[in-house]
Amino acid sequence: MFTASADRRWWRNLFAGIFTRISIGILIVAIALSSIVLIDVPPALASLKDDRYDGTIFALYGGNGSLVPPKSTIADSLQRNKPVLLVFYTDDSSDCKQYATVVSQLQQFYGRAASFIPLSIDSFPDKPSPELTEPSHYYEGFVPQTVILDQTGKVVFNAKGQLPFERVDDAFRKVFDLLPREESVPLKRRAVNELNTELSK
Repeated sequence: MFTASADRRWWRNLFAGIFTRISIGILIVAIALSSIVLIDVPPALASLKDDRYDGTIFALYGGNGSLVPPKSTIADSLQRNKPVLLVFYTDDSSDCKQYATVVSQLQQFYGRAASFIPLSIDSFPDKPSPELTEPSHYYEGFVPQTVILDQTGKVVFNAKGQLPFERVDDAFRKVFDLLPREESVPLKRRAVNELNTELSK
């Protein structure tokens, strides 16, 4: 014969068992549903050789998220007598994605002496600006497009498409009155653990 306390214990154990079975069932259903959802998720779509939007190309492909947004304007740079590198691009262009690495390499060597201004053309007006300090003034409807302005604001380099590092480097060498590459020691970066990261032999 059951006592009242034994009866309560029996009911408590019964409800605990039912609750445990229901919890395990819910957990199994949740795992099954999440695995079904995860099976339908495609792999990462980021690709260097397609025209899909993957994110900011300088962070993803150039390994340099510091380029965007630009830290300077044309007017500020010219006021400080700094040359300007304008790079017109879109984040969903395979040519721009591949060119992002060249722009990052150029910034390693010239980033302190020149202003690097990558500009996504997605927000540009339909017509170029007549103002020489407005980036859209220099845009010619193609990406990537690279423009270098010297310290006075004169266009000294303007090229469309993917360019090799050496071609833009040659333009910068003229702007800074450096020796041609054939006559000079190749530029190298100092080791990271050095006191500074200026250019050295």
